[in-house]
Amino acid sequence: MDNADNIRAGAVRIQVATAYLPGHSRPEQRQYAFAYTITITNSGDVPVQLLSRHWVITDADSAVQEVRGEGVVGEQPLIPPGQSFRYTSGATLPTPVGRMEGSYTMVCPDDGRRTVAASNQFRVPIPAFTLHTPTALH
Repeated sequence: MDNADNIRAGAVRIQVATAYLPGHSRPEQRQYAFAYTITITNSGDVPVQLLSRHWVITDADSAVQEVRGEGVVGEQPLIPPGQSFRYTSGATLPTPVGRMEGSYTMVCPDDGRRTVAASNQFRVPIPAFTLHTPTALH
């Protein structure tokens, strides 16, 4: 990643809110369901488009699952300068505590025409966040 990539990645802010979903969980079967809502804010002065995601999900037993895919929730959103995109997704873990972290691959479309040049791609890190049931952490 060159300096321009650092500037572009720094212009994209990631905020995360999580929730335990007891109605979708089955602790007796080691299934703990969580929702996470992510807000991606473009603080830069050019549009950015989210192309793909990479997640590293680690449960309390240190088992790691990696997830890669195009876009998020079936979309590859174009986020204009000064605006945000918010989505909610979920994860199921075999333990009442876990963590997620990863990155988005994004692009600055050429001249706003939504054309994707590989040289315009950059990665935005998603800081680690915890998934936990209400009683799992004190």
